[in-house]
Amino acid sequence: MITHAAITPETRSWVIACIEKGESPDALLQTLIDRGIDEEAAVAFMTRTLEARLEELKEKAATRDAPAPDPVTAIPQPLSIEWPSVIPAGSRRDLDRDVHVMFSLDHPRVVLFQNFLSDAECDELIRLSRDRMTASHVIDMDSGNTRADSGRTSSGTAFARGESPFIERIERRIEALLQWPYERGEALQILRYEVGQEYKPHYDYVDPTQPGAAPFLARGGQRVASLVMYLNTPQDGGGTNFPDAGFEIAAHKGCALYFSYDRPHPMTRSRHGGMPVRAGEKWVATKWLREAEHH
Repeated sequence: MITHAAITPETRSWVIACIEKGESPDALLQTLIDRGIDEEAAVAFMTRTLEARLEELKEKAATRDAPAPDPVTAIPQPLSIEWPSVIPAGSRRDLDRDVHVMFSLDHPRVVLFQNFLSDAECDELIRLSRDRMTASHVIDMDSGNTRADSGRTSSGTAFARGESPFIERIERRIEALLQWPYERGEALQILRYEVGQEYKPHYDYVDPTQPGAAPFLARGGQRVASLVMYLNTPQDGGGTNFPDAGFEIAAHKGCALYFSYDRPHPMTRSRHGGMPVRAGEKWVATKWLREAEHH
């Protein structure tokens, strides 16, 4: 067994970071034991670390005349909704076309669907969008409006729900696939990434504690899930990565990537990014799902 001598300051920093993301102290303790640290030493270390961190937070709060948060319990509760349905890898969904589940992960909750869009549908979405593109923006969490951001360098446009029979057909397929009401979806957003363009890792939900969150949340509540549909296969690059979970999914024409987040907190491990395109271009269609009817 490895004793407490193997526990370094880096180990303490790692434990604190995991706790503040919402991971269970018991699970972290078991990880330390699995790595060969003596159980008694691991328990003592975890106890000291959590007690010391709580004291640090109390001291910081005292200087601001505010109550100290508990690093273990100060985590948002899951949103009280019936969650979008997903199905296990290897399954099929017989919609208006035969959709296959190629990949499924529990935490973060990620599912990759193959054959969600036909080649012709992908091409038509690109054709309809090409002359409508403008620089992409992000939500300004100070004001609730949108603004340009150096972390998001794509261009984009959007199609309102039911804007045409073609757009509605795709939206109704999303509704049937995820069993999520059509009215609880945002407008279908189309994005184009050219060489060197990317969307750096971010969360799709909004932080409800920020001043700009209120007007966003008033239009349908919190975002609860995302569906990214790949409209072409880039020549090189352009995958979607989940840095907190350590994996990346390649962009492939016709596939759709689903991921959900049951509360607005890093513990969902839903932070993701659009990797830089190295050759050619990347086109995607994105659908965000909301708690309630979006307007």
